[in-house]
Amino acid sequence: MKTLKAISLLIFASLALSVTTRAQSTTLAATPPMGWNSWNHFAEKVDDAGVRAAADAMVSSGMRDAGYVYINIDDTWEAGRDDKGIIQTNKKFPDMKALADYVHSKGLKLGIYSGPGPKTCAGFEGSYQHEVQDAQTYAAWGIDYLKYDLCSFTRFMDREHSADHGHQMMLDAYEKMHNALVATGRPIVFSLCQYGWQDVWKWGPSVGGNLWRTTGDIEDKYESMARIGFGQLSLAKYAGPGHWNDPDMLEVGNGGMTGDEYRTHMSLWAILAAPLLAGNDLSKMTPETVAILTNRDVIAIDQDIAGHQGDRISALGLTEDWGRKLADGSIAVGIFNRNDAPAEGVLRFEDLGLKGRVHVRDVWAGKDLGELEREYRVQIPAHGVVLLRVSK
Repeated sequence: MKTLKAISLLIFASLALSVTTRAQSTTLAATPPMGWNSWNHFAEKVDDAGVRAAADAMVSSGMRDAGYVYINIDDTWEAGRDDKGIIQTNKKFPDMKALADYVHSKGLKLGIYSGPGPKTCAGFEGSYQHEVQDAQTYAAWGIDYLKYDLCSFTRFMDREHSADHGHQMMLDAYEKMHNALVATGRPIVFSLCQYGWQDVWKWGPSVGGNLWRTTGDIEDKYESMARIGFGQLSLAKYAGPGHWNDPDMLEVGNGGMTGDEYRTHMSLWAILAAPLLAGNDLSKMTPETVAILTNRDVIAIDQDIAGHQGDRISALGLTEDWGRKLADGSIAVGIFNRNDAPAEGVLRFEDLGLKGRVHVRDVWAGKDLGELEREYRVQIPAHGVVLLRVSK
């Protein structure tokens, strides 16, 4: 009887884990994650006080109420391990559990960073051969999001004579941590960071990824943002609820671009159904930065429940139309001017499959343009955008 009871318990545990895995895969990151990440602005200077300040500012600025949830600590929080192999925080983070409790008290969630290699990108302690242990530690702290950066693991891949085997090693490494996270029973969003290598969008879901970086690191420059954002062409079919293409964090508010360029940044990421992870100092935002980051109509496009990533509709020189079908049947369209001078943009409604009169709303202006026929022409500033919502 004891043997039968033990077998029954094992079967029940196995079924429970299977159900948990399926449930998490369908509910975690049902829309692209929204929040903040420390790296773009603070890099190695991130600390406990700065993270608390970010949480406070996310609430006071209205970002939380606009949908931003995650407060994500990037690299450089790690110390070594104790004699039992448990990962330790360094002096910048004296009590990670207390920090998580503080972030949670604000109605927010806390994210953390590691990687499958022995060291992180900044040379701190990685999760190599401690994946299960680290996942359990994160869960005990109350972590809700893990960014997992390939970095030093590539040296194991490079040692292999077969490129196929190196590729499989990478998949196995990510899946190992995914399984460890699921086994904790705590819902933890799993963000793959390996720079788009080997077409990650084709295999990211198979290793449990909720989102995956499609490119190298973004910089607070128009050229970098445009190269990355417009470079997402033809990746739309690989994204959807629970698994998203990630063209990297937002640079809005860091000072390297104009307001028009930041609105282009935000508009393009929304059409791409990209994660919206602010990368600025939330405690020192101008009203314009707050307005860009918290525009409800733009966020509604990004967070549209249908989960269809947008793609390019047409291009004429350096003016491009990108569109995304939304759950209510309307279409979000960005008319982008990639020229260094003002230019006219045009949207032909037949390119959207629409005939007759259509209703058009200018999203950033917050006004209806009425019912139009055939096309819409508009002057757009250099590196600017007109973001529309078009419906029958």
